[in-house]
Amino acid sequence: MAMQQHIRNPIEWGWDSLKQTGRAMNAAGHTIEGAWEGHDRTIPAVRRITGADLRDVLRAGFEDFGAYRTDVIFLCLLYPIIGLVLARMILGYGMVPLVFPLASGFALIAPFFAVGLYEMSRRREAGRDKGWADAFGVASSPALGSIMALGLLLLALFVLWMGAAHIIWLLTLGPEPPTNLVAFAREVVTTPAGWTMAIVGIAVGFVFAVAVLVLSVVSFPLLLDRDVGMGTAIATSLKVVQANPGPMALWGLIIAGLLVLGSIPLLLGLAIVFPVLGHATWHLYRKVLPR
Repeated sequence: MAMQQHIRNPIEWGWDSLKQTGRAMNAAGHTIEGAWEGHDRTIPAVRRITGADLRDVLRAGFEDFGAYRTDVIFLCLLYPIIGLVLARMILGYGMVPLVFPLASGFALIAPFFAVGLYEMSRRREAGRDKGWADAFGVASSPALGSIMALGLLLLALFVLWMGAAHIIWLLTLGPEPPTNLVAFAREVVTTPAGWTMAIVGIAVGFVFAVAVLVLSVVSFPLLLDRDVGMGTAIATSLKVVQANPGPMALWGLIIAGLLVLGSIPLLLGLAIVFPVLGHATWHLYRKVLPR
């Protein structure tokens, strides 16, 4: 018990993380300088799509996944491993209520971590694929600064989500932490406060998820593919959602459903789900923004 007094709560951790993010942006100023600008500030024309197009992009995502086979699986095992390590850290520090927000919050930063997958699909489309090493081609992209800046924005949203989840828990089931995950789950499903926490948490998490979808549905692929800045990429992503509200809502549900399925077996299913969605996102970009 004495050790827990020295452990920072998630709000303090979140604030420190935001400060560190700001320092990181400042330290990398030579790289991300001008991230909101680009040689071309024109928002591209957006094509309307249907549910049939979403089936096409998922099929194309599976094809890319199959083309890279175990190379992609090996590369993407990194993500579920990181998730398991972070979950273990939270359990070890008596922060059981944040396990689910951490797992669900992965979707908020996943678009940034999938940049390498977009690059792999881009090179395969151009007939220049060589294997999983293509993912590291992002490091030499002229848009690296904008990609980093947009990634830091998603990281800030993730930190805010973790802080919001902690506050929701404090106002419902807190402040005494549960002894273990089983006890916490029982308290959630058998008490009015637990149901309140779950409903409010899902509603708030939905708002964060929609914000990330709107900001990034095509932003990262666009930055890789065309000479635009972060501002143009975000504006284009907003335009895509505005032009295709139904298909984009369905796409968000597909992402959420597949990520849940991939998370059930101790996050290990993400080693398959994540690359398929990453590759499919590139093909979605091609559907809504034709050359």
